[in-house]
Amino acid sequence: MGRKSILVVDDEKSQREILEMILEGEGYNVTTAASGEAALKFAKDRRYDLVLTDLKMTGMDGIELLQHLLAQDSSIIVILLTAHGSIDSAKEALRRGAYDYLQKPYDRDQLLQTIRRSLSKLDELDLEIISDSSEMEAVKKMIVKVAKSNSTVLIRGESGTGKELIARAIHTQSPRAAEMFQAVNCAAINENLLESELFGHEKGSFTGAHAEKKGLFEVADRGTLFLDEIGELDVGMQAKLLRALQERKIRRVGGTRELPVDVRVIAATNRDLRAMVADKRFREDLYYRINVLSIDVPPLRERRDDIPVLINHFLNKYTRNTARLCNGLTPETRRLMQEYSWPGNVRQLESAVERALLLCEGPMIDVEDLPLEIRQEARPAPAGAFRLPPEGISFEDVERDLIIQAMEQTDYNITKAAKLLGLTFRTLQYRLEKFGIKKSDAKSKDEE
Repeated sequence: MGRKSILVVDDEKSQREILEMILEGEGYNVTTAASGEAALKFAKDRRYDLVLTDLKMTGMDGIELLQHLLAQDSSIIVILLTAHGSIDSAKEALRRGAYDYLQKPYDRDQLLQTIRRSLSKLDELDLEIISDSSEMEAVKKMIVKVAKSNSTVLIRGESGTGKELIARAIHTQSPRAAEMFQAVNCAAINENLLESELFGHEKGSFTGAHAEKKGLFEVADRGTLFLDEIGELDVGMQAKLLRALQERKIRRVGGTRELPVDVRVIAATNRDLRAMVADKRFREDLYYRINVLSIDVPPLRERRDDIPVLINHFLNKYTRNTARLCNGLTPETRRLMQEYSWPGNVRQLESAVERALLLCEGPMIDVEDLPLEIRQEARPAPAGAFRLPPEGISFEDVERDLIIQAMEQTDYNITKAAKLLGLTFRTLQYRLEKFGIKKSDAKSKDEE
């Protein structure tokens, strides 16, 4: 990802210069803005890893800037600088989505430690969540932000997008990381047994209850409970879950005692819960109770930049566990996998790579090693549409050149260039930053 980028916002020039000097001395890429309005313009044109803003400024203050920044990008990390008399306002900013605040006067070490702590969370997630897309970078930033809270989280996404992986990442980044993480798939357990699974049961409470059993709420006490496919709960179980979340107490099946529990609940679904609420199939009060914080995980077809890195990750994973030697994929195989819609998302991609490795008889995975559905959906490559670059020219060089051509053709209009390249606005914006492409690059190429 290169150097981390920080946007510094302060209406006092001396403070901007001091912060810029400190942060650039630590190797950060720093942009400064003299007002909240100017900061918003910068943030529209470029993605920043972190925004450091003063709370009290003329014109737009820090809290108003925070609200606008979050409206543009809900995953952005914002740290506020505040005087002693504004602590209540800073705490209000935390409730509204700021990552942290620093009270003036702060020293250099305290400032850098706070910044490193927030950015290190993103670096740790790079090891847990394999991705190369701007869409998943936004998800990682949301994980960092919601992890520090005790509020319930709703993760929405299609099957196979990695919702449990994200739930585990929230847990490991949270103050509860040293405690238990328990997961249950609400769709995989018979509804008659699910109550016992969640809340436990007393001995003799039903046929087969030969001993007392703790439920997952008790087992995960002080930790995190992940409720996958929460949209599959029947209405009766929804009511019992709502009570447990509201009262922070549970009652075992067949029991009379109420047991206090301290559990952070993360729920996930691949269904449209709002539509289910409208159809009276999901309780509205439970929906709002679990949807305090939310993370939307894009399907793999909307973050195709992740496909190559995921393929390489799974190749490395499964070649370590087999005696087979594989030097990768043929160009045509890689093209088909890049173009496929992946309705089963990352889970289906992993399965396809594992299967291909088992079937592969040559040094490279070929088209015939892929599952039939991938081969059937794929479009044939137009004759002469693409030629491999000359030897010594890297794929990144080709990609950078194509992006510059698209930017030239659209007079550096990111929206039009993204459409021309078949990318999302955010993905192209990420690529421009990655390759360091500026308008001057396009002009200089014309002058050569």
